[in-house]
Amino acid sequence: MLHRTAVRALVGAGAVALSVGVAPAANAHTPSADAPRAQATTTLYYDDSQAAEFKDAVAAGVQSWNSSVQNVRLVKAPAGTRAEIRIVADDGWPRAMLGPVRPGGQVVVYFGRQAVNEGYNTVRIAAHELGHSLGLPDRKPGPCSSLMSGSTGGVSCTNATPNASERAAVESNYASFGAERIPFPGVMADVS
Repeated sequence: MLHRTAVRALVGAGAVALSVGVAPAANAHTPSADAPRAQATTTLYYDDSQAAEFKDAVAAGVQSWNSSVQNVRLVKAPAGTRAEIRIVADDGWPRAMLGPVRPGGQVVVYFGRQAVNEGYNTVRIAAHELGHSLGLPDRKPGPCSSLMSGSTGGVSCTNATPNASERAAVESNYASFGAERIPFPGVMADVS
């Protein structure tokens, strides 16, 4: 009996010592249960090797998105890397596959010269079509302040920055990405 009592006392003392040893310091930061969690950033690669004369506009459109949202980053694909977003210049109207594209998936943006020939801003076109890849549909008709209003913003519209609701929608599209690993197949947008 004395032996069991001694063992229990030692085990109890060990548990107390262990819990004291791993307890956080009084001044250590411990997040509360309702504190927002840091979101992982999703990196999507883009390939502009077929963007022809629009490579600079594509880079500016990418920069617009990268400076506007936090949980997704568009990065130029290193040589030999499969890109989730392919940009192809052609003579038609600009169009893109509707995402949100995920790592491992693939969508295509067609940077159509028809809109450029009509006078539309190339950086706005690039940012608008990339918005489709990130999961945003057209919002037509719409004002120039809405990136996804596309051509209804008018030829004089040069706004290539997503508005607050567009930014929030993209953040939402990629907020729960960690739980979802299925690539989105994409459907065509902007085929008017």
